[in-house]
Amino acid sequence: MKKEKLSYNEYMIIVEQAPIMIWRANTSTECDYFNQQWLNFTGRNIEQELGNGWAEGVFSEDFNMCLEIYLSSFKKREVFEMEYRLRRYDGEYRWIFDRGVPFKDEQGNFGGYIGSCIDITDSVEARRLVLREHEYEIKRLRGMLPICSSCKNIRDDKGYWNQIEVYIKEHSDAEFSHGICPECIKKLYPDLIDD
Repeated sequence: MKKEKLSYNEYMIIVEQAPIMIWRANTSTECDYFNQQWLNFTGRNIEQELGNGWAEGVFSEDFNMCLEIYLSSFKKREVFEMEYRLRRYDGEYRWIFDRGVPFKDEQGNFGGYIGSCIDITDSVEARRLVLREHEYEIKRLRGMLPICSSCKNIRDDKGYWNQIEVYIKEHSDAEFSHGICPECIKKLYPDLIDD
C-alpha cells in the first residue's frame, strides 16, 4: 500500500481538530500559533494569546517555574515537560501538562518549538488525594505504640521494652511527677484507708 502525502489543508484539519491544545513558538520564544482547542480552553482570541499574551493565563504561583523551564529549554533546544495551572474560559485554574519540542524548518534550521497541552486536573487531584491518605496513614502508624497489655512497658524501634515514663521522656519534652491514685491506694495499701 502506497503512503500518500498529506496536503497542507489535511494537516490543518488534524491540528485544528485534535483533542489537545497545540501551540507554536518562533525562534524569538514568542508564540505565533494556537489551535482552536487552546482558544476554546482559554476563551481568548488568537490576538490575545500571540507573543507572550498566553502567559497572562498562567497561575501566578506557577509563572516563574513555567518561564524558567520554557526559556532554559529553549536556550538548550531541548524537549521539556511541565505542569502548571492555566486559567480556563470560566476563570477556573486547571492543571495543564505541557510538552514542548524543538522543530526544524524546511532548510533544516532551528525553527522554534511546537507544544501540546492536556488538562490533567483530575489526575493531579487524584494524586493529591492518594498522597493525603498516605500521609494520614503514616501519621496514624507513627502514633501507634506497641505497649504491653500487662506491665504497660513500650517497645521502641530497636525492639527494647521501656517503662512508659522513659519512652515518653525520650520522645517528648514531658516531665513526670509520681503519685498514687485513690484506686491504687485502696488496692495496694488497704491498711492506710480510714473506714
